[in-house]
Amino acid sequence: MQEKTYEINDATLAILPESLNKSRIMEEDFEYEVNQNPLSLINYSCKYFGSTYEGRRDGAREILLSKYKLPIMIEDSQNLVFLPTESPENNDCIWLALNKIKKIDKVEASEPKTSIEFLNGQKLIVNISYKSLQNQILRASRLDSILRNRKNQEKL
Repeated sequence: MQEKTYEINDATLAILPESLNKSRIMEEDFEYEVNQNPLSLINYSCKYFGSTYEGRRDGAREILLSKYKLPIMIEDSQNLVFLPTESPENNDCIWLALNKIKKIDKVEASEPKTSIEFLNGQKLIVNISYKSLQNQILRASRLDSILRNRKNQEKL
């Protein structure tokens, strides 16, 4: 019997790698451990909502005129935009839900770290510089804004 795969949803805050083929999923009220890496979960969720990771990545590449660490619109009617903390192919990449981030703060440490506070008050410290995470959030916001504006233009 095949294990049920996790679909990213409106309660998903972050997807964190635990080991090579294991992820921890932070939701607003629960945490799960699943036997898939974060990129597999992103790809599965894109397919679940009728696209592919590659298609969403190519679309983001065209819209943002960029190639690296692209945010991904998992599903547009719920504004499920996720941004990677580093190259998605890297085993240490964490995926964060754009619309669930309340604020970010620098963490004083010997290596670059940033504290993320989600809208529900949960916190997560990630191994990424404040400036890099801020840039990732801006890129994801830009993708979200452009796609939402295009969608609204279609309604006119």
